[in-house]
Amino acid sequence: MSANTARTGPLLTLGSRGSPLALRQTRETHARLAEAWPDLAADGAIAFREIRTTGDAVRDRPLAEIGGKGLFIKEIEQALVDGLIDAAVHSMKDMETTMAAGTVLAAVLPREDARDAWISPVADRVEDLPQGARIGTASVRRAAQVLARRPDLEIVLFRGNVDTRLRKLAEGEVAATFLAAAGLSRLGMLDHATRIVGIDEMLPAVSQGAVGVQCRDGSASPRDADIRRRIAALDDTPSRLRVTAERAMLATLDGSCRTPIAGHAVLDGDRLTLTGLVLALDGSATHGASETGPADQPEALGRSVGEAILARCGRGFLAR
Repeated sequence: MSANTARTGPLLTLGSRGSPLALRQTRETHARLAEAWPDLAADGAIAFREIRTTGDAVRDRPLAEIGGKGLFIKEIEQALVDGLIDAAVHSMKDMETTMAAGTVLAAVLPREDARDAWISPVADRVEDLPQGARIGTASVRRAAQVLARRPDLEIVLFRGNVDTRLRKLAEGEVAATFLAAAGLSRLGMLDHATRIVGIDEMLPAVSQGAVGVQCRDGSASPRDADIRRRIAALDDTPSRLRVTAERAMLATLDGSCRTPIAGHAVLDGDRLTLTGLVLALDGSATHGASETGPADQPEALGRSVGEAILARCGRGFLAR
């Protein structure tokens, strides 16, 4: 894929979901590739393929009932394995800890704000909501952390893209909802947030705010190896270290999509601090751990925090 090689089609095809946020993240990836590699800046050098996923098609049921968060990437991964696309752009919080055989996470883009945004026309925070108020969310993590503080509140299934959720909120279906601050920021809609929720108030989802680019591992052909090399140039080391620690914790816990799990890593020089949390679905029990370790050993730190949580809650707690 050199600049002097004649071509009749795109040099590289990116694939992603078709939601406004997914498209925004794919455009960012496109722009970063074009900046890093001059031949990819030419018109038509990078193509895009929108892939409809099961998670997008079925919106009236919780993800846990239809197969989990992996349903937002399964069809995209298959397109990658089948050679229909060369790289897949994902919101990393949608990615399971085990990827399709023959593929790698070649790049983690610079991470946006990992925190949640609180959106409500009636209250500035959870504690200010009226007794029995309804909160809209599809996240068992958010729901459990809310119920741990306000067990009187009613959790209502809230799925769909950002615009859909904001419309439902404006129509009064619920009194409040949460969205990822990163998603609102990328869409230029951060002004919709009533406030950004502190990490100490609500621990984020593992990898929230991070965008990952997955491609074939390069072993099948020189072209695949070249594509992997090009995408790897986009990798942001601080973001990669934080995400690696969080995902290693998640893999150690091996929780299902029905398990409320949160995790957040902070990089400070050559030290990495990871905080993890698991909760009962109704918020009635919580088990957490926090540790600091060398930044160049993120997987070891993630496993250690995961094992510390397991020692406190037991494997049976995650299987409930």
